[in-house]
Amino acid sequence: MLTETETKRYARQTMIFGEDGQEKLKNAKVFIAGAGGLGSPVSIYLAVAGVGTINIVDHDVVELSNLNRQILHNDSDIGKKKTESAEETLKRLNSDIQVNIINETIDQDNVIELVGDSDLIVDAMDNFETRHTLNRASFKLNIPYFHGAVSGFDGQVTTIIPGKTACLNCIFPKSPPKVVFPIIGLTPGIIGVLQATEVVKYITGEGDLLENEIFLWDGLKSSVEKIKTNKRPDCEVCGQ
Repeated sequence: MLTETETKRYARQTMIFGEDGQEKLKNAKVFIAGAGGLGSPVSIYLAVAGVGTINIVDHDVVELSNLNRQILHNDSDIGKKKTESAEETLKRLNSDIQVNIINETIDQDNVIELVGDSDLIVDAMDNFETRHTLNRASFKLNIPYFHGAVSGFDGQVTTIIPGKTACLNCIFPKSPPKVVFPIIGLTPGIIGVLQATEVVKYITGEGDLLENEIFLWDGLKSSVEKIKTNKRPDCEVCGQ
């Protein structure tokens, strides 16, 4: 049940999906992989929406070069672990939620343990090697995986539901090499908010998800394109 404080805090959004929807958000446990450019808007908007438990993992410390896009952190956080800075920011935004921080590097050996009993996985990473690790974990655990990626003014989002949609390996069977890519903070802001929107819709059961389609954002043209995706029967992750 919602407390009196929560009822007041979320009054404007319960006009959309009712107190039942808000209680679903309160009871949800979300795993966010990354506390950087994408993890910042994702976690901030899920926190203020009232997602009850946010489990956020990152292994880096805050650097000055992060601050053009990683809005969980500020100048006074430089040198601090990103997870600790993230926890402080999220708890300031909403003291009613639980924030669990994990200072680890995600790999195939620890990913299942790290995700634990979370209800879903949000991909806020900056490399496809880890994204594929998260994708495999979502299918092993049978929980949704919310993918987002950015570069420059461009970004993409898709929602992957095990047993229902194409998986990340179907869409991107080969990981591009790790590179330092250009980025302006506006882009992860847009893409992260879209990811958070997908998560809220999934939890509350509102609207249509980006299932079997990838949303492509071109910031320089302010244009959007949606491309259909298909499961590959020979996919080593989700193929039959």
